[in-house]
Amino acid sequence: MNRAHQHCDVLIMGGGPAGSAAAALLAMKGFDTVVLEKDHHPRFHIGESLLPLSLPYLEKLGVLDAVDHIGLKKYAAEFHSIYHGKSTTFDFGESLKGDYPYAYEVRRSEFDHLLLENARAKGACVHEGWRVDTLECHERTLQSITARNEKGSRKTFTARFYIDATGRDTFMADALNLKERNKRHKSAAIYAHYQGAQRAEGEAEGNICVYWFDDGWFWMIPLKDGTMSVGAVCRPEYLKNRDIPVDDFMDQTIARSPLVSERLQGAQRVGKVTATGNYSYRSREMTGSNYLLIGDAYAFIDPVFSSGVHLALNSAFKAAEVIDGALNDPTRTASLLKSFQRDIDRGLGVFSWFIYRITTPAIRDLFMHPRNIFNVKGAVISVLAGDLFRKTRLGPSLWAFRSIYYIKSWLMRRGFVPTISR
Repeated sequence: MNRAHQHCDVLIMGGGPAGSAAAALLAMKGFDTVVLEKDHHPRFHIGESLLPLSLPYLEKLGVLDAVDHIGLKKYAAEFHSIYHGKSTTFDFGESLKGDYPYAYEVRRSEFDHLLLENARAKGACVHEGWRVDTLECHERTLQSITARNEKGSRKTFTARFYIDATGRDTFMADALNLKERNKRHKSAAIYAHYQGAQRAEGEAEGNICVYWFDDGWFWMIPLKDGTMSVGAVCRPEYLKNRDIPVDDFMDQTIARSPLVSERLQGAQRVGKVTATGNYSYRSREMTGSNYLLIGDAYAFIDPVFSSGVHLALNSAFKAAEVIDGALNDPTRTASLLKSFQRDIDRGLGVFSWFIYRITTPAIRDLFMHPRNIFNVKGAVISVLAGDLFRKTRLGPSLWAFRSIYYIKSWLMRRGFVPTISR
């Protein structure tokens, strides 16, 4: 078996959006950057809905025009409630700043391939078909990692700095025993693609739609080629009780939502149905003395706000800044890493607050009857748009929204306000 060794400035494990973006940025800064990606792109991936505030990242990477070519514009997020018999549309143009009024729905095989090829074009050395499998780490300092390709060849890589961008594989979190299930939010998902689903017309065609049902919520994401991505995020117990084939279980779950069933009337499923558990997790640590965990390699909560790619891109940009500063001035490393984790956790915290409560009666009611007192509607739309990392005055309005939520929840629990149900 062939064994070899390679050294570089930055080694990135994973070639999804986080790894590809970080690789492009670091290569552009002149660092010898290597990417190890276990698959060969293009490859299937779920999570097709981007956020408006991802567009500045894509523009800086030089791929925005290409994304416009493959993507369907998304101007709003729609929430549909069987409990209220109505729906509400949150237009991104009504966010507090309103300067990014749309995003894109993208087929992830195309989007991820585009980003990986961009990293290669910017000068990163990309190895596809190489899976990282072991590491040597001592006192939070990564010494080396070893990877294996499909033919069984193995290679050891050393670097001045390492990035784990392995997504839900969570390579380093697993290897260092850092991964923890999210005790505040347990969920599982089942999803598939369909052709022939009912689609809206005009600008509303690309809207992401969320449908609540008794065991969780559905997403419906329209893609440019006519495909509809459909998935249900639900309590893990719901999936664990499955005693029929997964295809039949998907049909059974869809039948639990009259609104989703109506839109899929006459549609044909294309490709396989996928079910996944342990959906929500976080690593106890995000950094070591010479490594970072970014994107889903660090944490994943829930796809309801389509935050995955956005958080991946944001953490990739921040990671590139941290590594640039650390490698040029090692005395700054500790402070840069501390600031990095603080910024990432702050964004996760804002999304998490909503995600933990998205299926509660109080949130459903507030979303179905949005009011802009204290600019709370604009602030919620700003969160839906991913505007968490700029100097946007979200704080006071989000505080007001949370206060209204807590008051409404208290009143509902005590029967002063009726809890709406079917």
